[in-house]
Amino acid sequence: MDPTLDAEEVRVLGSLLEKEITTPEYYPLSLNALLNACNQKSNRDPIVHFDEETLERALYTLREKGLLVSITGAGSRVPKYSHRISEKLNLGRRELAILCELMVRGPQTLGELRTRAERMHPFGDLAEVESVLEHMPELVTKLPRRPGEKEARYANLLSGEPPVSASAPSSDITQFEPSPQPSRIGALEAEIAQLRGELEDLKRQFAEFQKQFE
Repeated sequence: MDPTLDAEEVRVLGSLLEKEITTPEYYPLSLNALLNACNQKSNRDPIVHFDEETLERALYTLREKGLLVSITGAGSRVPKYSHRISEKLNLGRRELAILCELMVRGPQTLGELRTRAERMHPFGDLAEVESVLEHMPELVTKLPRRPGEKEARYANLLSGEPPVSASAPSSDITQFEPSPQPSRIGALEAEIAQLRGELEDLKRQFAEFQKQFE
């Protein structure tokens, strides 16, 4: 994508895309809802602590790049925000689900992507996930395996090439680096993270519902 995005812009777009797919009845998002989506502690890596100034700056630059629009009127008392990444990149549901996971949770293996993207789009097997990734060469890249890793990870390219730290080990990593946990444990952890994310969404939705009566 040209121009490339910074980390804050990627988090904002990824959060908007995720909420559009998982909770369409509450989309587009208000500024407060979007701030909560960016800062939520589940389904996010890294966890961030944006303030309103940081968020508004990212919203402004994304509008300038044609990747976001603000919606006012139509019975809404506050402006709401909607992404335009699907139109800009002309992607389907499968591609958007995978790209969204890479945007909000960073580099991941095929197994992690399949499990975590399940809430947005079901994938039959790892081969299907790999096929989707291979059809987005300008948006994703396969990272070199690090010592101790059995599976390669994939990262998005919306901010350009990933930093060295994402694809290569630092000099102080030793041969005693722990090996990856079994895939079954990883899948269970991903499922727990998904349930926590859904709980966070329900809490946010209830809070917004309460505000209507304040």
